Amino acid sequence: MKIGLHVNAVTFTDKSWSEVCSIVQGLGLEAIEPGTGGFVGKNHCNPQLLLKERESLERFVETLTSHELELSALSCHGNPLHPDQCIAREHEDDLDASVELASKLGVRIVNCFSGSPGLDDDARYPAWITTRWPEEFEKGLKWQWERKILPFWERKVKKAREAGIKYGFEMHPGDSIYNPEALLRLREALGADEISCNLDPSHLFWQGINPIVVIKRLGKAIVHVHAKDTEIDRSIMEFKGVNTEALFGDLGSRAWTFRVVGRGHDRIFWKAFVDELRMIGYEHVLSIEHEDPYIHAEEGIEEAAQFLGHILDDKGTT
Repeated sequence: MKIGLHVNAVTFTDKSWSEVCSIVQGLGLEAIEPGTGGFVGKNHCNPQLLLKERESLERFVETLTSHELELSALSCHGNPLHPDQCIAREHEDDLDASVELASKLGVRIVNCFSGSPGLDDDARYPAWITTRWPEEFEKGLKWQWERKILPFWERKVKKAREAGIKYGFEMHPGDSIYNPEALLRLREALGADEISCNLDPSHLFWQGINPIVVIKRLGKAIVHVHAKDTEIDRSIMEFKGVNTEALFGDLGSRAWTFRVVGRGHDRIFWKAFVDELRMIGYEHVLSIEHEDPYIHAEEGIEEAAQFLGHILDDKGTT
């Protein structure tokens, strides 16, 4: 197993691709997962540009190889099912271009969100339904799956199969595929292992889901892993639960906060997490994602890399 970095929407956006690769190499990491559109942006890896301009693609690859780094995946986290067709088209175009670029580069995974549609054809905003009562929620959920989610991803599975890639769905609240049950529902409905999982434990902690149990249940459906922790404030959670309207910056009002690995859950958990990944045969990359509001990105990434390095070096059992 290797350690890498997910270059997300808040990490090194002011730096060039060469500068980012130098930082990643300097931290002793072996892989990188650049953003290729959607919410994460495409500052360092614009798939439409790289597919169109051969020289730009060659420079991109040369920079990567000169820093002895591999691409663990491409990251295109958007909402291609958005009711606003301008947003939906932009995010779908990014996703399609990411799949094409991944195939061209020999990358086998495009990480993404499933998307979140509205409640009907006249909707202006996405609707996240997590209960089937009252009955309008049941009808809305049925409409979303039958009219939007299944047809869209059936088309995208065909493109993935032709390109030889898999989608690494990241389960995130607010998205249609927000937990393992929903992921398996889509995967089984389409009969497609191209519908796979980019396992980000931070979003599972947030929802009260045990990542170890998820690894056991999803098994080979896990094709990529993000290394990001979450700290739970039980005094808030036991008062108002984990779902909240509080803004991300309103840390004192939320029951959960994204943290550097090891700052939300201890070494015992993370050792068990890595051991369980090994048990299912996962030997790809632990891609560090930094969103800890209490520590600067470069410092947090270095801390996470050291922490995970000690975990991987420890071959004993928990």
